[in-house]
Amino acid sequence: MNAHEIDYTLHGDDMQMVEIELDPQETVIAEAGAMNWMDTQISFETKMGDGSEPDKGFFGKLVSAGKRALTGESVFMTHFTNIGNGKRKVCFSAPYPGKIIPIDLADVNGEILCQKDAFLCAALGTKLDIAFTKRLGAGFFGKEGFILQHIQGNGKAFLHAGGTVIKRELNNETVLVDTGCVVGFTAGIDYDIQRAGNMKSMFFGGEGLFLATLSGTGTIFLQSLPFSRLANRIIQEVPVQTRDNG
Repeated sequence: MNAHEIDYTLHGDDMQMVEIELDPQETVIAEAGAMNWMDTQISFETKMGDGSEPDKGFFGKLVSAGKRALTGESVFMTHFTNIGNGKRKVCFSAPYPGKIIPIDLADVNGEILCQKDAFLCAALGTKLDIAFTKRLGAGFFGKEGFILQHIQGNGKAFLHAGGTVIKRELNNETVLVDTGCVVGFTAGIDYDIQRAGNMKSMFFGGEGLFLATLSGTGTIFLQSLPFSRLANRIIQEVPVQTRDNG
């Protein structure tokens, strides 16, 4: 299914929103709760699945939804459709401070892998699936990197990330990254997990026990402030008595 050709505008800096402009009968899909505001004559409906395969039966949709549930995401997605005669707009915002990353899937050979909570919204026709990392070590020790979202299509998709985002091109190169700082990467990149130095560095270095290894040729997106790191720091600052009483 060819994706709908949507236009967009990004607003803001550290608390960004993406404004999607829809022609009549165009649709954008989004995670539940991502919508910020919308024009009249935008119809929204919660559906099971991303709508990329309209001929798929109920059982097929249920299987796809179940795979999404493994990532901790909702089995439902919201479909926003312009049912008016002119252009209409709908706006989505990220759930925590950071950046929104627009991806034209046609420019990345039709697919990208990203962290399980990175997807924000996309043009109808975009397929969302899950992908397990190929390496056993990544499965046991990768934490955030164990289950990835696989986004496929030929239209526009939008990811969100915490803090500042770096886009880096690898040309048969390798880079080591904190597992939580990986936002996404294109299909030419191989993902693995390796031990972070010697035993002393692992336990006292403050960089975690394992690092993600991204190698190959393609594009990677990295974030400076994973939500897990932000949440852990907030929890550390909460008085112990308050946490126990909560």
